[in-house]
Amino acid sequence: MVYLKEVLGDRLTASAFEELAMPLFDQLYNFAHWLAHDRTEAEDLVQETYAKALKGFSSFQPGTNFRAWMYRILRNTFLTSRTGLKASATVPLDAEDEIEILAGPETPESILIDHSQQHLLQTAIEALPVHFREALLLCDVEEMSYQEIAETLSIPLGTVMSRLSRARKALRESLQHKLART
Repeated sequence: MVYLKEVLGDRLTASAFEELAMPLFDQLYNFAHWLAHDRTEAEDLVQETYAKALKGFSSFQPGTNFRAWMYRILRNTFLTSRTGLKASATVPLDAEDEIEILAGPETPESILIDHSQQHLLQTAIEALPVHFREALLLCDVEEMSYQEIAETLSIPLGTVMSRLSRARKALRESLQHKLART
């Protein structure tokens, strides 16, 4: 984990911002895409996040978690966006977002089953309420610690654990229900 103090001591400069922020770009975009369900909206969210972060970089506290700070800005930007305000229903991903299946030792049937299971899981995650979905994605996809999630979402550590537990339970129940129907 890179902390600002290690990079620049007490000076807050644009080059230090770039050094800290650019490695997070792909992770922030992935999180934004999961939240917004739309590539263009995700790109806009990340762009706005970087603009806000650079503008407010002088207010960042050296020695604190820069990654969590960036994710918090992204989340707040999402929550105030059109998509975040209406917390839109599930939107299918564009065809170009689908995983490309390469030829291999699998049979066509196993590939179809794997693809349908991935789609089922993705649909179940997208159906979760935003506060559950973001905690689950930050933990299981972005591999943040509970403490980082608490800092990112500005919630107590116990709330992080509670949301994760409830999100996983809801996800499990949704998948069980959908699998029972098939």
